[in-house]
Amino acid sequence: MKIMVAVKRVIDYAVKIRVKPDKSGVETSNVKMSMNPFCEIALEEALRIKESGLASEVIAVSMGPAQCVDTLRTGLAMGADRAIHVDSPSQLYPLSVAKILKALVEAEKPGLLILGKQAIDDDCNQTGQMVAGLLKWPQGTFASKVVLDKEKQIATVDREVDGGLETLCLDLPAVITTDLRLNQPRYASLPNIMKAKSKPIKKVTPADLNVEIKSDLETLQVTEPPKRKAGVIVSSVDELIDKLKNEAHAI
Repeated sequence: MKIMVAVKRVIDYAVKIRVKPDKSGVETSNVKMSMNPFCEIALEEALRIKESGLASEVIAVSMGPAQCVDTLRTGLAMGADRAIHVDSPSQLYPLSVAKILKALVEAEKPGLLILGKQAIDDDCNQTGQMVAGLLKWPQGTFASKVVLDKEKQIATVDREVDGGLETLCLDLPAVITTDLRLNQPRYASLPNIMKAKSKPIKKVTPADLNVEIKSDLETLQVTEPPKRKAGVIVSSVDELIDKLKNEAHAI
């Protein structure tokens, strides 16, 4: 069984975000970029499934400009067998990504598609659900535990919901999106980083996959959130309640 994992190149989580002067978006030039943390968790889970003998190959997929190859090299250094880069200079929104993934799944025929539940740049949390709908595959989102049964061809997924945990039993092939508590991603060792340089990265375009890219959304303006006001120290509970009621309108 093959496992396909989608990984996204995003601004590193430790970088302070700056808005462009023209307010058309956030500044990405001369900014450290890395793999989306949720995608790292998805790739780690795929590698653990392969290491347990339940999968034969892990394929990493990324979409975007040429710099996405660096993100794919990171995935290959972690242990992925090969990678596919969908070269697209234009910005991709979740529905377009889902259509590209559907086309890649139909070409590669994996038994499992794993994604991070969301990207930390746009926080959309839509791609996994959309691609499952397009493929008509069962889906287990926000997974905190995944157990595969190769004989029965099912995946048991514990998913995090508001009230606690929900357990789903999915027929394979299926789509799984990963939550933070699923695992702790490994660090790529130096030997594996060197080996990754020789692993294949196939380059395709949306046109090669017969996918038309069109913008579903128009960004009008990007602005920073308003700066928080300085806090005050209150002298009594009555004063606190008065401020919460009349100034903050919280009660």
